[in-house]
Amino acid sequence: MAIPKVPEDAKWLIRDHEKILQSLQEGKNQLEAYENAASAAADAMIAKEVLSILKEIPVEELNRDKRGIRVKTLRDHGYQNIADVHFASWAELEAINGISDTGASEIKKFTQELTEQARQGVKIRLSTDNKSDEATRLVLVLSQWIRCHETAENCARLFDSQERSVRCAIRDLAPSKNILRWLITSKDNKLKAQGAYQYLAGIMTQGYGSEAKETIEKLQAIQNPSVEDAWADFEKNAIVFYNALESICPGILGAEDGACGLPEGLADGVQTEPIYTDGLLCQLRHYQRWGVQYILHQKKVLLGDEMGLGKTIQAIAAMVSLKNTGATHFMVVCPAGVLENWCREIGKHSVLAVRKVHGSGRQTELEAWRQDGGVAVTTYETTGALQLENDFRFSILVVDEAHYIKNPEALRTKNVKQICSHAERLLFMTGTALENRVDEMISLISILQPEVAEAARSMASLSAAPQFQQEVAPVYYRRKREDVLTELPDLIETQEWCTLYPQEEQVYEAAVLGHHFNQARRVSWNVGSQVPSAKAARMMELIQQAAEDGRKVLVFSFFLDTLGSVVELLGDRCMPVIDGSVPPQRRQEIVDEFERAPAGTVLAAQIQAGGTGLNIQSASVVILCEPQLKPSIENQAISRAYRMGQTRKVLVYRLLCENTVDERITAMLCEKQAAFDAFADESAAASESQELDNKTLNRLMEEEIKRIEAKNQENPQSAPNSQQSN
Repeated sequence: MAIPKVPEDAKWLIRDHEKILQSLQEGKNQLEAYENAASAAADAMIAKEVLSILKEIPVEELNRDKRGIRVKTLRDHGYQNIADVHFASWAELEAINGISDTGASEIKKFTQELTEQARQGVKIRLSTDNKSDEATRLVLVLSQWIRCHETAENCARLFDSQERSVRCAIRDLAPSKNILRWLITSKDNKLKAQGAYQYLAGIMTQGYGSEAKETIEKLQAIQNPSVEDAWADFEKNAIVFYNALESICPGILGAEDGACGLPEGLADGVQTEPIYTDGLLCQLRHYQRWGVQYILHQKKVLLGDEMGLGKTIQAIAAMVSLKNTGATHFMVVCPAGVLENWCREIGKHSVLAVRKVHGSGRQTELEAWRQDGGVAVTTYETTGALQLENDFRFSILVVDEAHYIKNPEALRTKNVKQICSHAERLLFMTGTALENRVDEMISLISILQPEVAEAARSMASLSAAPQFQQEVAPVYYRRKREDVLTELPDLIETQEWCTLYPQEEQVYEAAVLGHHFNQARRVSWNVGSQVPSAKAARMMELIQQAAEDGRKVLVFSFFLDTLGSVVELLGDRCMPVIDGSVPPQRRQEIVDEFERAPAGTVLAAQIQAGGTGLNIQSASVVILCEPQLKPSIENQAISRAYRMGQTRKVLVYRLLCENTVDERITAMLCEKQAAFDAFADESAAASESQELDNKTLNRLMEEEIKRIEAKNQENPQSAPNSQQSN
């Protein structure tokens, strides 16, 4: 049988396949190259920060423990701080007259110890407010790693699965590249060459070849983002960047202990709990994975993570994982104010179907949920109307703001407990620290795991002790923001003291002397549009600064008329006010509009309504119009912006007026905080313990009345009545 000639394009076919293999191998190795570059960039950031710390340590620190080091000699030779010594070689130090070789060795040893101590305290923080060369390099490399990660993995898959067979075919086809060599090639090898040609030509146009070409083109297209694009990606997807950094450099963000205090045996079990995230449309931080594993492993738990750590995401991830193992029905019970937010977050971050069981159509939606499955989201008020058959079971009940059912005798507690009886798993969530509210904690735990509650009740007097924490660990899990979000940009809080204009001082004093406490609290805001307002003037300056710096602003007040003044001053720059009368759906629409609005836009909200349930990371300036009587409300409001995903420093401004109740309220709260700190760790519970009671407020007003009366006696013309009569 005659052997057909191998087509003349064989050598070009070989060349193309060799080129593809080379490109795939380069793509396969690209991730490692980016990982090495990211590690180097992260080290450079840390080294720069360590250097700045060392520059602040005077050279005299080397002799703190009277080691006999001649620090005056070092200073006389130009070594002013530890950084100077750090960069000096042993030989340079030994060459100094008065420094022996042993002394030089001791100096280098102690300097290295100080350098290591400084390095241990340095953690990576990326912020769009600080685009240093080192930070930009790290963001750029991480962007490259993220962009090419999936494509590089495809390169590795294609290369590893096809390299051997392609190289064998290339070897068999090689004789056809040269006419003389082809003439002396045996018949069997010519048949092999023919088969190799057909194989290589076939996979070049379909399957491996076409996929390889597409993958290589993608890799080339995404390998080199611009600096501007890289920072823009970081601002939109900071969590993805931090996850990439943690993956490349474990522990570099300073949150190595994901277990956060769980007993060793429990932590071991939690760590091995599998999570199935197919259908989860966001990435989990390391500590969030731990939270989901804890929820799944323990089955009935109270997740007490501090505000801003993503409890909602953890709940959604737990439901997604359960769905991937066969579960079909899930339910969320939450306050009415966050109903819309829950529905939105589930739809945004998962493929789970959502049913809003609320309002006039609740029974129809409930029946549809029972038939089709998915997540039923309802409110505490609606739970009493939900009728479920005795034998109906669903996978997990999530109870948000679970402290709403702290009272066992309350009707809504009884309604929720009834629904709990239908759920195989329970997840209670609250951002309110319960360590100093032992009775409330035990009440909630008794619904989840009665045996743990009983043991905890017997040692309630030791609630601050490690023994108690170990006892409740199987059911109560809480992480603080500073423990797990070490990469968050700085939170900078400033007291903006304003001096009252004469006319508004008169209005204020009249309110105090008339025993109108709430009017007095509205100091500087209750003067009307015709009278200058010191707080309003300062607010406008801060908003203008924010606009020039490319920032958006949140303005919070307890009082609706204060917010009305803010809107009147700002006009079109201000979004519609969020207050208690705004329905949840409209509230979320306003937040969405604010997210899309340009820098300089202001969102004004009543602090009780806008301080909970909303995620507003696009804002990085928070203005508080007056001090609150319950600081935990302020903390909640600030946490709307200062939370996971924030990429800018958050600037908090408290507008305060000198010689007013503002000053007295602030001072009293500081005193209560200092007293609390004397015997307890700082926590949300600590802040809540600061709330000013009626007795304290009455004393405050009495002192302020005395101050004003004394001032008016010294200067009768300044008294409110005197001024008004004029």
